[in-house]
This record gives sequence, C-alpha cells and structure tokens, in this order.
Amino acid sequence: MDTARRDRTIGSLCLCVTAFGWALNWPLMKLLLQQWPPLFARGLAGVCASLILGALVLIRKESFAVPREAVPRLLFATFTNVLAWMGLGTVAMKYVSVSEGALLAYTMPIWAMLFAWPVLHTRPARRDVLGLVLGIAGVTLLLSGNGLAFSTDKLVGIALALLCAILFALGNVLNRKPLPMPPLVVVAWQVGLGCATMLVLGVLFERPDVTAITPLGLGCFVYMTLMPMGLCYVTWFETLRRLPPTTASTGMLIVPVIGVVSAAVILGEPLGYREWTAMALTLGGVTLALQRG
Repeated sequence: MDTARRDRTIGSLCLCVTAFGWALNWPLMKLLLQQWPPLFARGLAGVCASLILGALVLIRKESFAVPREAVPRLLFATFTNVLAWMGLGTVAMKYVSVSEGALLAYTMPIWAMLFAWPVLHTRPARRDVLGLVLGIAGVTLLLSGNGLAFSTDKLVGIALALLCAILFALGNVLNRKPLPMPPLVVVAWQVGLGCATMLVLGVLFERPDVTAITPLGLGCFVYMTLMPMGLCYVTWFETLRRLPPTTASTGMLIVPVIGVVSAAVILGEPLGYREWTAMALTLGGVTLALQRG
C-alpha cells in the first residue's frame, strides 16, 4: 500500500472514531444532565480531560508556552470554541431534544458562510443561498412538531443552541489564522481555561449535589471525559493531517445523524419521517455551505 493510500485509510478510520465518539456524547450527555447540572457536569469533565490532554503534551515533549501576542486570540478562541460551543450547547440540552440540539448546533457552517460575507468579503454564491434555504427549512420542519408553539423552556433551549452555533461560527471566521502553538497544546489550553470557568460558574450558581450521580451517570461522565474531550481530539487532528479539510468537515456531518439515531435507541426520542426529512434538509444545506471551504 502506497503512502497516500495508507494516509487516506488511517485518516478515514480516525474520522470514524471521532464521529462516533462525538455523536454518542449527545444522548449520554442528556442522561448525565438528569443527575448533574450542565455547567458543572461539562466543566468538571472538561477539566479532567484537559489534564489528560496536558499529559499527552508532556509525553510528546511539546511546550505549553503561549506567546504574549497570542494571549488575546487564545482567550477569544476559548470563549467561542469552549464557553459558547460546549457551555451554551450543554445548557441548551436541558430544554431541547437531542435531535433539536444537534441539528441546531450543526447549522454552524451556514452561519460561518454568512459571517464570511462582511468579514472576509466572500459574497455568497447561489449554492450558498440554496444551502441557507435548505438549512432553515430543515430546522423549521424539525421544530414544527407542535405547530411552532413553544413553551418558555423550549424557546430558551432553541435560543441557546442557535447562539452556540452562531458564536462558534463567528470564532471560526475571525480565528482563521492558526495560533503559533502545536494543535494539542492549543486544545489543552482552551479546554482547560474554558471548562475551569464553567466549573466555577456551576459550583457558584448551580449548587450541584455531587452525591446525586448514579453508576449510570458516572459511566456517562467517564465517557464524556475520555472520548469526546480526550481521544476524539487526538483522532480529529490525525484526520485533518491525513485528509483534505473539506472531506474531513463534510464527513463529520454523520455526527448529528448518529447522535439522533442513538438518542432514539438510548432515550426513546422520536425518530420518524419528520426527523429524517429535517436531517436531510439541514445537513444538505450544511454540506453546500462546507463546499465553499
């Protein structure tokens, strides 16, 4: 097997591990939130994961040093990539189903395409507009189960999930220049700083009952720490190293699909014609947005 083919094979395997690891986190996180509040649960898992990532950095003999000029960019990236994406997304899961939370969060590339217009002067093409229309149609269909009549809690969840996608997209557009540090070091800093902030906020305002967790909840917590916030970051970097970025990003669209299907199996959430059609429309729109690169 030649080097290029071997890289594609390893990259595809890493992509599968990353996708399944991140996807299964959606229903398991929903289970954990029945026992622990969101900021505390995600923050504690993230702090533990950052220690694991930090150990990997030491094993690789990479430096934790952050150049002074990169500190503001690191803090901004921490806000958009961790506090917004992980924090707001986790809180949203208290109020919406896995299918709603996952699809709303994965509209991120559509928002990034819109932000690229004023920020990067990249005018949307017809394909981009079609992607936007498909994405809106899919989300609207998914949320129309009760005729678009929402409770206050449901509106809060929808708003938080959309805000998490919008802020993450804005961060992706504004943070296009890579930070001058190894990728794993960047993630260790971001996850550590962002999740430590969430943990402090959770302890202060959510007042969690640590003893409320059951063996099932503890298993969900361990999974969240080791897989989506630990191993999956390593496999994701290997995916990006071995596959074209557009291929890797488009391949990640399987995450909300697996997440929704697993939520139907694990949590008994509805999975019928409306959910499948909404996923097809939304992810079709996201795919068109990703093709812009």
